[in-house]
Amino acid sequence: MSASKPLARRPTIYDVAKLAGVSPSLVSLVLQNPGKVSDKRRDAVRTAITELGYRPSRAATTLASSRTKSIGLVIDDYRNVWFVDLLRGLESVLAEHGYQVTLADSRPGENRIKEAADGLLAMHVDGLVIAAEPGATVLSGTEVPTVVAGWRNGVPDDADLITNDDDGGGAMAAVHLLDLGHRRIGHLSGSGGAAAHRRAGFDARLRQSGVKPLIVGEEGGTTEEDGYASACWLLDHHPDITAIFAANDTMALGAFGAIKARGLVAPSDISVMGYDNSALAKSRYLELTSVDNRSDVVGMGVAQSLLARIQGSTVGAQRKLIQPALVVRRTTAAPRS
Repeated sequence: MSASKPLARRPTIYDVAKLAGVSPSLVSLVLQNPGKVSDKRRDAVRTAITELGYRPSRAATTLASSRTKSIGLVIDDYRNVWFVDLLRGLESVLAEHGYQVTLADSRPGENRIKEAADGLLAMHVDGLVIAAEPGATVLSGTEVPTVVAGWRNGVPDDADLITNDDDGGGAMAAVHLLDLGHRRIGHLSGSGGAAAHRRAGFDARLRQSGVKPLIVGEEGGTTEEDGYASACWLLDHHPDITAIFAANDTMALGAFGAIKARGLVAPSDISVMGYDNSALAKSRYLELTSVDNRSDVVGMGVAQSLLARIQGSTVGAQRKLIQPALVVRRTTAAPRS
């Protein structure tokens, strides 16, 4: 390919085709479905796009294909750092197929989430990802392919669901604390589907060992403030506990606030572990032991399932569990004798 001078005007698909030595229709195919083009010609087109600084017209693409090349993502709390890795995984797959992600944040509540989903549908997105508690009405009658990310309450059997194995992850947390020698263990939970599965796995595994967990917050939220309030209650009513397992890393951060306010130190006075293995857990300041839910892998799985539906897949509802992993850091240790 010969070197080219930057165009004084905005480059068109015809300019890209000329520089790459291919037809405009093949350039369009590379932009919309690159997997159907040979590596050699796909690379030639992408090189020409880079050299010319070409940006496809989304409006023209929509008119030509009846698709907007956009995916809607509904979340229910932008403060939950779990969504960051989920979005990263989503985009890593969707970008390869020319899709962009449009995000809608809603407050918890079925009506709020439905409003957010309806807003995205009004933008004519090609597919929806629901990473919130959808309730009965959000998933009924959506006119585009829809995939649920993460365990959610009320997901119908005919909906695609890609999620971390939260039951297994909860059991993994229980085994870690039991192996360290803890027997007086508190758990900070919440009302969402993921929290319920983590709680169930944790509770069942502890009871198998004859240990009854002290569970707080089953009907509450899973924010830092919720974690702080629940940890305060645990520490005040059960001062003999030696470990706390939080339903996510954000709640664990709140637990640290409650521990510090009582003049205690983790892990010498009380061990703390979270769930998600988020950026919070990885920070050098916190170094939190956490269960890695591999949310980026969940995001990749969601994207793959959604693309299959968009391309016409008619297989039955998919349920895919991503296996978690335990990441041990400095916030858990054997109880002080």
